Amino acid sequence: MRPLSVDLRERILVSYDKDEGTRAEIAQRFRVSLGMIKKLLQQRRRTGDIAARYRFCGRKPMIGENHRKQMQALLAKKLGLTYQKRHSGPASRNVRTLPGRADFGASGRRVSTRLG
Repeated sequence: MRPLSVDLRERILVSYDKDEGTRAEIAQRFRVSLGMIKKLLQQRRRTGDIAARYRFCGRKPMIGENHRKQMQALLAKKLGLTYQKRHSGPASRNVRTLPGRADFGASGRRVSTRLG
């Protein structure tokens, strides 16, 4: 979905400022959502600008620039980190990986596998 044009944003705000109806009525007349009207009014109140804010949309990064620099500094010190597989991964379904692991039942005690 494309952002609303600045012209449409201006017409919406002029209509709201002239008290030409409630927010819901203005939203219905200009065929936008009520949430868009609310966000547009908030944006004008906070920043004074009504243009689309492309750089602020989308999900925020989990790792900020400061964290990235710290991680790079730590990795540069070679803390003994390797790319080897973990031995604590899930057990293989095809091959027995740890001796005795499959011999225990759900209760944690050894279960006999002999018949009879």
